[in-house]
Amino acid sequence: MTYGACSAPTQLSSHYAQGVFIFPVSRIPDPVLQQVEHFDDPSTTVNDGFRPVARYWDRIMRPEQLVHSLPQAIATMLDPADCGPAFLGLPQDVQAEAFDFPSVFFEPRIHEIVRPRPDTGQLDRASAVLSKAAAPLIVAGGGVHYSFAEAELVAFAERHNIPIVETMAGKASIVAAHRLYGGPLGVTGSESANNLAAAADVVLSVGSRLGDFTTASWTVFKNKAATIIGLNAARFDAVKHRSVPVVGDAREGLIGLSSRLHGWRSGDDWSERAMTEVAGYHAYIDKIAAPGDDLPTYAQVVGAVDRHQRPGDYVVAAAGGFPGEVNNGWRAQEINSFDCEYGFSCMGYEIAGGWGAKMAMPDREVIVFVGDGSTMMLNSDFYSSVLSGHKMIVIICDNGGFAVINRLQVNQGGAPFNNLIADSRIVEEVRADFAALAAAQG
Repeated sequence: MTYGACSAPTQLSSHYAQGVFIFPVSRIPDPVLQQVEHFDDPSTTVNDGFRPVARYWDRIMRPEQLVHSLPQAIATMLDPADCGPAFLGLPQDVQAEAFDFPSVFFEPRIHEIVRPRPDTGQLDRASAVLSKAAAPLIVAGGGVHYSFAEAELVAFAERHNIPIVETMAGKASIVAAHRLYGGPLGVTGSESANNLAAAADVVLSVGSRLGDFTTASWTVFKNKAATIIGLNAARFDAVKHRSVPVVGDAREGLIGLSSRLHGWRSGDDWSERAMTEVAGYHAYIDKIAAPGDDLPTYAQVVGAVDRHQRPGDYVVAAAGGFPGEVNNGWRAQEINSFDCEYGFSCMGYEIAGGWGAKMAMPDREVIVFVGDGSTMMLNSDFYSSVLSGHKMIVIICDNGGFAVINRLQVNQGGAPFNNLIADSRIVEEVRADFAALAAAQG
């Protein structure tokens, strides 16, 4: 049996399920199918490979251990700060053992996700810093979405006249047409957001882990006297880079901060500068996304979808060149209309992620942007989505290989090698027919 952050328990067949291998505790039939034998430690199995990527990991050696471990697994998956995958391994022979579980263990229970309120002292210190700012800036991270704090974020910005820039995970926390929208931040972001970040003297980071692509490896905040306020449910992220920490729920933290600012607002000259900066951003995107006579660029592909977006449209991207292009070129007309898996730049996420998005939002149009490299890595979910009746739109751009990695290779002074099909050691250059591939899967 396996538990994951988004999965239900799975009944085992033989000694494996969903690629997770649970071997008999007795070791009598060792070695069993798909078992990796560690000659120096027979207690180690391939299931231990999940330890580094699981927030909670337990191998159940006796069935009664579930009384303690199963509630811990559920609590881990629902914790606002430490949420993540939980793994429970039930070995094959343990599944055959009997235990008289107490009936109370199976009584229905409602699990509610808590909203931890920040410490009042932290709120006092952060509000004192913010109230002295001449050029404050809000960085909206993924925690805004996790907290369902989009409305409060915009209300906070309007109440205190503070521009908002977005991380990749926080994109579509505010609509692009809002007067306080400053654009996407960082390496894959916009000149407008980065210019505002360079001038900011106080940065309120809401639900962001402040990764290198957001901060441009900490070159984007050029004001050496700038202070960062880290509002985050996770203490680990709230205290990063000498931030003034506010550990707590994003929505409740914004409410608590606002109540201590007593109507304070930043100057209109700062918000007007943000409007000027973002006008330049929109003009630049309009220019590079305009239709041309040649084969379309990524920017033009994204631009075509952006110009024709309709209420409810939801876009998905992940790896290669699309994250940067979609981050800039998809100008959200609705809150929560964007998903880009870029924490790990996970090739192959796009089609599976689009299918999952359609499951979660059957009434919305899901549009997936994907390159040929990711498509070749994982396209079988075309078939799965058709079988399950979850229609999505998948836009595949064929670059003839791994074009972004090729670009990195060349930009670092290397010669093109083994990333584009044309530069590989092949007998014949054969291009995949992606339309036929999709048609063959329904």
